Amino acid sequence: MRRAKISIIGAGNVGASCAVWAAAKELGDIVLVDIPDFADKTKGKALDLAQCSPIERFDANILGTSDYADTAGSDVVIITAGIPRKPGMSRDDLVQTNVKIVGSVSEQIAKHAPEAVLIIVSNPLDAMVYTAWQKTDFPTQRVIGQAGCLDIARYRTFIAMELNCSVEDITALLMGGHGDDMVPLPRYTSVAGIPVTQFIAKERLDEIIKRAKMGGGEIVKLMGTSAYYAPASGSVQMAEAIIKDKRRILPCAAYCNEEYGVGGYFVGVPCMLGKNGIEKIIEVELDTEERKLLDSSVAHVKELVELAEGFMKG
Repeated sequence: MRRAKISIIGAGNVGASCAVWAAAKELGDIVLVDIPDFADKTKGKALDLAQCSPIERFDANILGTSDYADTAGSDVVIITAGIPRKPGMSRDDLVQTNVKIVGSVSEQIAKHAPEAVLIIVSNPLDAMVYTAWQKTDFPTQRVIGQAGCLDIARYRTFIAMELNCSVEDITALLMGGHGDDMVPLPRYTSVAGIPVTQFIAKERLDEIIKRAKMGGGEIVKLMGTSAYYAPASGSVQMAEAIIKDKRRILPCAAYCNEEYGVGGYFVGVPCMLGKNGIEKIIEVELDTEERKLLDSSVAHVKELVELAEGFMKG
């Protein structure tokens, strides 16, 4: 029986962590790709992870490479390539640099793994997933942004911390852009099926939501670098749903046209993920305030995309 194949572009903290989570879940063979300057380091990380297999009891071929030809036949490609925003760097600088990197990577994937489902992790996420779509010309259901799975994990974690209960009993939903632009939906948040508002007062819940929105910044202040375990875990959660055709409903940056009246942009919404990528976009009812927040978030996404388009044309 053929094992699934997952290629991970970028062997830094996020990419290497993706490889670890994917191997631990025994999702398939793994190809870890980085630029030629880091070829030996990438091969070393792959070899190191392969040597975990007798201990962690997983079977997988794990390859570190700088040759995109090795991604051929991939079922899922996770793109983590790009630079993090550094002190003093403007948003425009970050978009300009990462548009070039993600654009180049996407063209290579389109050439060597044209049937893959893409999961984009690179930031600014909402602009980078649009860039990958433009450069690959893949069907929109096979180009997906990972942000919601991370944001919702932070949200659920902080609620569980507040209530001193299992994170497994927290169910939540959020939409919109990544980080500051995310739109949490307390009406759709529950604890073992009980509305979260029966456990946490509105003022305190607002504080938890704010912490979830700023979750990435909190980690940067503590570590001096961007998060990597949780972003990687969220990415592999999506990859597992696709590879195993689980048809899980997860928050992802998906191409919405008529959906939610977005008009042709990638925005965080609940999606059903299966073997074809996005099998379905779920439209939930929003009240007036929720709609207002989503529209504001979409407006910010449009600004980022317009910036990215300018750099792609430049």
